[in-house]
Amino acid sequence: MAKVYERIADELRESIRSGQLAPGDQLPTEAKLAERFGKSVPTVREALRLLRDEGLIEKQHGRGTFVRRPRTPVVRSNVRHQWEKDRAREPEPKRLQTGATEHDTGLTVNDLVFYASYREAKADAELAEAFGVPEGTLLLQRTYRTRYSAETAPFNLVTSYLIHELVAGNPALLDETKEPWPGGTMNQLFTIGIELGRIEERVTARPPTPEEAEELELPPGTAVVLLQKTSYDIDDRPVEISYVTVPGDRTEMIFNTPLERW
Repeated sequence: MAKVYERIADELRESIRSGQLAPGDQLPTEAKLAERFGKSVPTVREALRLLRDEGLIEKQHGRGTFVRRPRTPVVRSNVRHQWEKDRAREPEPKRLQTGATEHDTGLTVNDLVFYASYREAKADAELAEAFGVPEGTLLLQRTYRTRYSAETAPFNLVTSYLIHELVAGNPALLDETKEPWPGGTMNQLFTIGIELGRIEERVTARPPTPEEAEELELPPGTAVVLLQKTSYDIDDRPVEISYVTVPGDRTEMIFNTPLERW
């Protein structure tokens, strides 16, 4: 038998799903809900906690509790990599029209707010092994955040690494003010004569850190998916390594694997 707070949550949940309570609507106070259901405030609080954990409502400090607005979904497929490679050699006007985020969300360039930050870093043991270089090798560390202009949370958290010596041949590749770069990393590498031959993505999941949960605005209990993406050139040399933290409440990942015929 359902507990009292679960029955209260069921009724409020149905009001949200039926549209009686629309995204952005404010819920009555806990006291008013307790009066409406004829139950105690702690019981109502438990019902609200359940709905918060499901991502249906959110508590805004000093304002109250609101129906959570659905965030723009992201559909990330492995076929995007070929799309990016095909686009990398297009003329700049065509590359300026769209990017990987637009590809995954259906949004346009004008819908997005983009942030990039570059700095020099030294390869730790993990990165040195992944790149096949000595520990301490100078890297270019790039941090990216992209969000929909109507929202406050980014789609994901991205940190990318390139071998500094490899990309320094084109000084523009060391300049964060050139971002967003038309054609992305594949075009950047193309400018220094590098063609990618394959991309490896390792996928794991875990609870978010407090910092990740705050930046991605995750409901309690939402996991993050971690992508370690390694890009190899046509000689199978690793040339870029990215760590992508993906929010589990808005991202669908699709792996499309063509099979050779017998």
